This record gives sequence, C-alpha cells and structure tokens, in this order.
Amino acid sequence: MKKRKLSRKKILLFIVIIIGVGGVIFLAKSFTKPKASFKKPKVISEINGYELKEGASSYYKNLFNDLKTELSKDEVDEENYAIIISQLFISDCFTLANKVSNTDVGGIQFVHEPFQDDFVLIAKETLYSHVENNIYGNRKQELPIVREVTITSIETKKYEYLGKEDNNAYFVKTNIEYTKDLGYPKEASLIIIHNDSKLEIAELE
Repeated sequence: MKKRKLSRKKILLFIVIIIGVGGVIFLAKSFTKPKASFKKPKVISEINGYELKEGASSYYKNLFNDLKTELSKDEVDEENYAIIISQLFISDCFTLANKVSNTDVGGIQFVHEPFQDDFVLIAKETLYSHVENNIYGNRKQELPIVREVTITSIETKKYEYLGKEDNNAYFVKTNIEYTKDLGYPKEASLIIIHNDSKLEIAELE
C-alpha cells in the first residue's frame, strides 16, 4: 500500500485554521472576562471608630474633617455632632456614583448596629435597586452625587426602640441638593439615638 502524503496546501490550511480558532477564543475571553478593576478602598482618616475611605466625594471629605474637629474638642457640642453625622450619613447614602454595585450601600457605619441588616436590605430594594455593577470600571450609568445636605430642623424627643428608651434622641429633617437633578429624593428625615457617647442613626424616612 502506498503511504498517504499530506500536501503542502493542506498543511498550510490546517495551520491557518488552528491559528484562526485560537484567535477567536482569545478575543472571546478578552471580551467576556475583563480584568476586575475594583479594589477595596483604603482608609485615609479615622476618628472614634468613624472611617474616611478613598473614593469619597469632596463634600463628604470636608464634612469628615468637620467631624474630626468637633470630636477632638474637650467639650463636644452634641447638637453639632448630630448635625454633622446627619450630613455625613445622607451624603454617603444618597451619593450613588461612587458605589460599585447595589450591595455597596453607603452610610452603614453611622447606623445603629441592630438595624444595619434591615437598613441594607431596604436600601437595596429601593434607592439602590437600579445601580448597575461597576466591578470592571466600565459602567456608563449616570448616578447622583450629593452636593450639599442642609438641616431644616433638629429637636430632641423621647424615642423607643428594641425595648429601650432614649429621652433625648435627635429628630432631624434635611434637604438634599445634588450636582445634577436626576430625580432622586430631595428630603430625608432621621432619628439619631445615643449609644453610650456615640450618636447613631436609628431610623431613616
């Protein structure tokens, strides 16, 4: 029997096919599996357990410096403390442009710990429900950035929660201004309670 010989043309065609298939697979992987650009933000400042992380808005950073100034005093003006905490919480919670996904809920560090899980769940189902994933840094979605939070009223009253009472809880009402009006809430009300010497958010409306 004569041995079958592969022609030069068939060998070249085979090589071209292999190279072509490899190129298609490489391109497919390049488009379907981009490198993740998300890195856990670094803490760049801290006071009394409150943290300022990279990626915060300029307004938030200025408020955090105000908080550091107030909490560094020998005698803290508690009402001013409550005002700054309100502004920080609203700014972080309602600024969505720097959030990675709908699970990256802002303001959690200011919420009373027993309420944190419920707060995150409600935020994910409401304010954060339409936030698109940005883990690869290619999101095109336009999202709000808080420009300023104005306190319209603040008063102390009794507040009951989890079988406890705070006779001097702060009831705070705010107006929210954004860098661009995208239809997000412009008002929010908070209830702030005492946790030893710390003030924490117990309710958001």
